[in-house]
Amino acid sequence: MKLYSFYQDLSSSTVVLIALAVILFSGFLVTRITKLLRLPNVSGYILAGILIGPYVLGAIPPAVSEGMSFVSDIALAFIAFGVGKFFKKKVIRRTGGRIVVIAVLESLLAGLLVTLGMLLIFGLDLKFCLLLGAVATATAPASTMMTINQYHAKGEFVNTLLQVVALDDVVCLLAFSAVTAAVGSEKGSASVWDVILPILYNLGAIALGFLCGFLLSRLLTPQRSKDNRLILAIAMLLGLCGICAAVNVSPLLSCMVFGAAYINLTRDKKLFRQLNNFTPPVLSIFFIVSGMNLNVAALGTIGVVGIAYFLIRIAGKYAGAFLGCLITKSPVNTRNYLGLGLIPQAGVAIGLAFLGQRMLPAELGSAFLTIILCSSVLYELIGPASAKAALVLAGVIPKNVSSAVESDAAAGEPELTDATISPEDDLSPACGTEDGQTAGATAEQNGGCPPDASSATPPLS
Repeated sequence: MKLYSFYQDLSSSTVVLIALAVILFSGFLVTRITKLLRLPNVSGYILAGILIGPYVLGAIPPAVSEGMSFVSDIALAFIAFGVGKFFKKKVIRRTGGRIVVIAVLESLLAGLLVTLGMLLIFGLDLKFCLLLGAVATATAPASTMMTINQYHAKGEFVNTLLQVVALDDVVCLLAFSAVTAAVGSEKGSASVWDVILPILYNLGAIALGFLCGFLLSRLLTPQRSKDNRLILAIAMLLGLCGICAAVNVSPLLSCMVFGAAYINLTRDKKLFRQLNNFTPPVLSIFFIVSGMNLNVAALGTIGVVGIAYFLIRIAGKYAGAFLGCLITKSPVNTRNYLGLGLIPQAGVAIGLAFLGQRMLPAELGSAFLTIILCSSVLYELIGPASAKAALVLAGVIPKNVSSAVESDAAAGEPELTDATISPEDDLSPACGTEDGQTAGATAEQNGGCPPDASSATPPLS
């Protein structure tokens, strides 16, 4: 008997309130265990979701979990807006070309290896192999970004990782559109508009994100109160998110451009700090609900082909990142460990999996969808741990940080302070002040803030 049967005599509003309490408490309790195992909080949230989900305890009514699909769009919108802060003009001028090379190589090499592996090793249908390879190019940014936030990681390695992850979905979308145009469908060639429309919608969403950044920069005058600043920013983020959902476009790119436009037009970090104080419960609910929706029972049907896809994609991501860093002469630590932070896959990949399923015969389409969904379970479980390993091996967080970084105040959620999420300070002299106007010469020479700067990362002990 599933635990959600105890909700049957309660009103709908009571069920939702209790379910939200169970979701948040479960995340807190499981992260107490993952803390002892030195795993990131994101892993704990996903495990908590699996535990209270329909395949184990069934502690949340199916109607509630199905009705919370909007949480993923909101969480991704907040995450993407925060990532936009890293795309300052001077940072892009310094690292832009290098980042594009790395992102293209790590994405396309993973896709190429998966395609060739499925074709040569298993002799599968060419359409199936091409579509599987196209989806393999995607990386899910959320768990990697949350792991970086949790451990207060800063430095050139973190800047490179964040910017590569941010561009990954662009490469994936273009690769999938090209493959879709090439393979067509079983009943005939795909319509030109089936390929062009998603690209046009994404370009429109990007333009809308820039417009929102411009409007917000004009609306948030110095006289505006803190409360109204927060209200206006969240209202625009939710509106942008809703528009993207209406045309079936991921809010990631649009909200990323929104954040980038705002920071470049205003240099205002206060708004990002305000939003970061608002988001931890939303993000924890997002990852727990993601865990609840993972079809654990389907793992048994993934088979040898699914396992091969899982391993080949990891090898392709690592090799592509290594090669890209080698070509662009990136630091040794970045070259050796960047690939470990690119393992997670969900979100965009799952959305494309449903589209790819419709382009294949029924049996192949079902196998295609099962492979993507089941491998996403594994990727999301090991992704946060591999991201943490990358940060430790690259030297941007100490090896014993997991016991020091947690506190009762964090209550199992990541501590998203401005200092936590401002690795771009390592690339610019904008340290020590909220508006980034001044910095000591020592900080500029060392590539970061001086030890006593007001915006420096808080001690972890």
